[in-house]
Amino acid sequence: MKIPKPTEAELEILQVIWEHGRCTVRFVNDLLSKQKRVGYTTTLKIMQIMADKKLLRRDTSGKTHIYRAAISQQKTQQQLIDKLMTSAFGGSAMKLVMQALGNKKSTAAELNEIRVFIDQLEGGKK
Repeated sequence: MKIPKPTEAELEILQVIWEHGRCTVRFVNDLLSKQKRVGYTTTLKIMQIMADKKLLRRDTSGKTHIYRAAISQQKTQQQLIDKLMTSAFGGSAMKLVMQALGNKKSTAAELNEIRVFIDQLEGGKK
C-alpha cells in the first residue's frame, strides 16, 4: 500500500501523535502552539484532511473526537528518505549520509551508534 506523502504541517501533527499516541485536536494544538503560533481551527482542519487522506484515524464515538496515526512512523520515514535520496542524491545513500553528517555536529554517542549500525550491516565484521 502506497502511503500518501504528508505535508510539512501534517508531519508535525504526526510527530505529536507518534510520540503521544491517541490525541485530541486540543492536545495536538497545545503542543504545536509551544513551538509556533497555530490556531485551533487550523489544526482541526488539517487533522480532518489527514483523516480523509487516511493518514489519521478518527474515533467519533465520544463527545471529543480522538485521533490516532493510521500510518507507521517507520514506513513514513522510509518512504520520505527513499524519495529524498532518489530526487536529491541520485539514489546514493552515501551522498545522503555524508550530507546529513556534514550538516550538524554529531555527538560521540551518535557516532558510536552509527558505527554499531554499520557493523551490523556488514554482518558484525570489525
